[in-house]
Amino acid sequence: MSKQTLVSCGVAAAALLTGLAASQPAWAQMSDGVVKIGVLTDMSGPYSGMGGPGSVAAAQLAIDDCLAAECKGMKIELISADHQNKADVGAATARQWLEQDKVDAMVDLTNSSVSLAVQKLIKEKGGIAMYSGPATTKLTNDDCATNGFHWMFDTYSQAAVGAAGLTKAGFKDWYFLTVDYAFGHSLEKDASEQVIANGGKVLGAVRHPLNNSDFSSFLLQAQASKAQVIGLANGGQDTVNAVKQAKEFGIDGKTQKLAALLVFLSDVHALGLNTAQGLSYAEGFYWDADEPSRALAARFEAKVKGAKPTMVQGGVYSSTLHYLRSVAAAGTDDWQKVAATMRKLPINDPVMHNASIRPDGRVIHDMYVYEVKSPAESKYPWDYLKKVGTVPAAEAFQPLSKSTCPLVKG
Repeated sequence: MSKQTLVSCGVAAAALLTGLAASQPAWAQMSDGVVKIGVLTDMSGPYSGMGGPGSVAAAQLAIDDCLAAECKGMKIELISADHQNKADVGAATARQWLEQDKVDAMVDLTNSSVSLAVQKLIKEKGGIAMYSGPATTKLTNDDCATNGFHWMFDTYSQAAVGAAGLTKAGFKDWYFLTVDYAFGHSLEKDASEQVIANGGKVLGAVRHPLNNSDFSSFLLQAQASKAQVIGLANGGQDTVNAVKQAKEFGIDGKTQKLAALLVFLSDVHALGLNTAQGLSYAEGFYWDADEPSRALAARFEAKVKGAKPTMVQGGVYSSTLHYLRSVAAAGTDDWQKVAATMRKLPINDPVMHNASIRPDGRVIHDMYVYEVKSPAESKYPWDYLKKVGTVPAAEAFQPLSKSTCPLVKG
């Protein structure tokens, strides 16, 4: 073979390699060749029912759906960890993920104290965090970040729907039973402001530790206040325990009304319809709302036997899918480019319809008021709720004019 032939073969081979490289999807050249997502959640504590293993399953469903569409050919890895509802544990895990394990995005982050610690970390280290489990509005106010997104609900949305609605209906005097950390404080503050703004007054509050089992002394103080409404500024197993014990104390709505400001489908399931019937609360997602949500719920139940997805788990699915679609659209996993793309793309999926992301990182969408059915009204497993109202996105979340987020101009 002549030198000229060898050169020609070399040129041809180089051209072939160039062509093959050009035919690969853009994400084949991403950092480490893989998009890594971490679910940081409560795996065994008071919030494990609304998040926990179900959040991991929801994230995997989103990955499966994107791989079948926009993300076809992309290498995606999913990992998870239990933050134990401790800010230091959550922050240490997130730091290891970002610095050593090269995690690109974190989802769920149930627990407000954990989420605030993670938000501080991603401002320093980069990466993306999507919060569907925590409720504190600090995430989109003073502590907002270009790479932090608050997905499903917050204390303002729960207060705007729950506390405002009851006060407008004539229940003017309130007393709060509040879990003693960032989430409870934020929910009590936002609910109190809604009560006062609508002509009511707050007679007092008592605070209890997270994951509390005995509410007797706190309920006695609330009863002694003679308030028309005892507002539960807590969540998860704490709400379940408080509602059950309130019934035992005779708080049945005749002389004092119990208002659970943050309730999840898993809480209703744990309470049972006999105890929970009549409770009304704000939801961002209900599994039985329409055909797309029912189809997603059926796939979820196949992974998490005997359960339907909660609002938090629905948020994990939606946020994970939107993140991956944004990676595909940007053609990179560079967090700055992906974060910018996430803000541009509309959010449409079986959980959220026509949602969008504001400059403060708040995902804006309609919220719904649901009432727990009586046992006689329930026709099949997990048929727990009936919709009684819709709160438009513009009313459900804190207006930008009141934001203290440095990213909001004017």
